[in-house]
Amino acid sequence: MKVIPIQQAGLESAPAAGPLPPPGAALSDRRGRQVHDLRISVTDRCNFRCIYCMPREVFDKDYPFLPRRDLLSFEEIVRVARLFVARGVKKIRITGGEPLLRKNIERLVGMLAELDGVELTLTTNGVLLPKLARPLADAGLHRVTISLDSLDDATFRRMNDADFPVERVLEGIAAAQAAGLAPIKVNTVIKRGTNDHGIVELARHFRGSGHILRFIEFMDVGASNGWKMDEVLPSREVVERINQVFPLEPVDPNYEGEVAERWRYTDGAGEIGVISSVTQAFCSTCTRIRLSTEGKLYTCLFAQQGHDLRSLLRSGADDATLDAAIARMWAAREDRYSEIRTANTAALRKIEMSYIGG
Repeated sequence: MKVIPIQQAGLESAPAAGPLPPPGAALSDRRGRQVHDLRISVTDRCNFRCIYCMPREVFDKDYPFLPRRDLLSFEEIVRVARLFVARGVKKIRITGGEPLLRKNIERLVGMLAELDGVELTLTTNGVLLPKLARPLADAGLHRVTISLDSLDDATFRRMNDADFPVERVLEGIAAAQAAGLAPIKVNTVIKRGTNDHGIVELARHFRGSGHILRFIEFMDVGASNGWKMDEVLPSREVVERINQVFPLEPVDPNYEGEVAERWRYTDGAGEIGVISSVTQAFCSTCTRIRLSTEGKLYTCLFAQQGHDLRSLLRSGADDATLDAAIARMWAAREDRYSEIRTANTAALRKIEMSYIGG
């Protein structure tokens, strides 16, 4: 992909990175953000064709999915993850595509679960959880986040564009709960005019369930989802709609850098979250780094290019060399895409969400 110069992206030139922190020290980027979350994509394939992520008209027409040999092995993934944990990562999330399509995914979970002091989670569309929730929990997975964009079956089928009914996802949520993968977070991407009519219905359904419903603004990730600003429903409107029926009050974040703004029901029936990447940028506290399916590191969800680790992994590099490469990447990081988003930046060709995970 073409690299856009810093000046064209609306960023000021940053000073050269200083000396790297010694092995084992926490990593800070050029804006003082310390790495905390590692998101690992294990496949670029999915059994859904969601219109905001993997639209059928693009991904069913000779899309260049990765061949098996290009994917990182479980051993390679764990090797990278161990280095990040030593550098301060406290949370690892397994993503995709649809990560449950990766064969023997519970084995990778078991390997990652051996890393000390890390919360291990997974994001899924949920339809394979009735079969896999118990093996994943037994392997050491702590929690799952499940995508559900509407409770209205016709709307949901249109959005996933693979004719999966809502009931399949609800069965997955029940299976995850039975396996102890809780609290479950339920993610809903809101597109104005598509599924925003169901916001209060979703809130009503999950109130008192112990699950945490989170509403995500429709984002300009990738180049294939036809993003338009007028289809973005600001999170403040989501909160207002729910608050009119079920009064809400704000809640402090669980940790610095948490992307979801938290709200709880004043009657004690649980909480919701809103993720406002478009209208309320949280770049200044972003602590995430992403490892792609074939071993590239991305320092921003809206990045145009990644940093290749696979070549190092497969050329015999030792851990010290890998660690130094990771440290250099994070130390040079200055991303703040959502703070400088314009019609021009939104039109740039970026990595697809199905490739890197959300």
